[in-house]
Amino acid sequence: MNSTQFAQMRQNMVDSQLRTNGVIDPWIIAAMGATEREKFLPDEKAAIAYMDRSVPLTGNRMLNPPLANGQMLQAADITPTDSILLVGTGPGYLAALLNGQGSKLIAVEEDAQLAAQARTNVPGITLVEGPMQAGAPDHGPYTLILIDGAVEQLPAALLDQLADGGRIVTGLIEGAVTRLATGVKLGGHVALRNLADLEVAALPGFERAKEFVF
Repeated sequence: MNSTQFAQMRQNMVDSQLRTNGVIDPWIIAAMGATEREKFLPDEKAAIAYMDRSVPLTGNRMLNPPLANGQMLQAADITPTDSILLVGTGPGYLAALLNGQGSKLIAVEEDAQLAAQARTNVPGITLVEGPMQAGAPDHGPYTLILIDGAVEQLPAALLDQLADGGRIVTGLIEGAVTRLATGVKLGGHVALRNLADLEVAALPGFERAKEFVF
């Protein structure tokens, strides 16, 4: 496929996936309409870069659907003074969209191959390579934490890095359903509020501990 065809696919994504589902923030529309999503995927997956489904990456990791990315960004309601922690940056697509938003962006990725791709795809990114559940405490606290995937539980280590009054946006796994959820840290605690049922790929390492049954 050539650049003209990809550009048309991007426009179709904006018109048929984002705008029709309430993603209308001008900066998000502009960023997702200009960012070449196909360049964040293996060459053999480029042709399906703009479909409304998760796209497999390496191992058990996925690139989230465009709508999940757009709705996460819109729910985040980013301000110029936000200090942002992006958990699970993968090959860097969401980091590229966030680049230039807020006052600081720190990305965390534990897969070495994906981390290398993110550094190539988003030059100058501040990326911490290590366990995603651990976050990046040396660069915190953060006023916004974005988790680019769906989790069963939020690790205390991440919530400790969120400033009081700070927001968190994440995918949330509840049984067989994934949802977009947000929360605000008040008095040291975060209560998540479901916003919408939405396809968000599971992020490994955030599973709830299994309970023993006697």
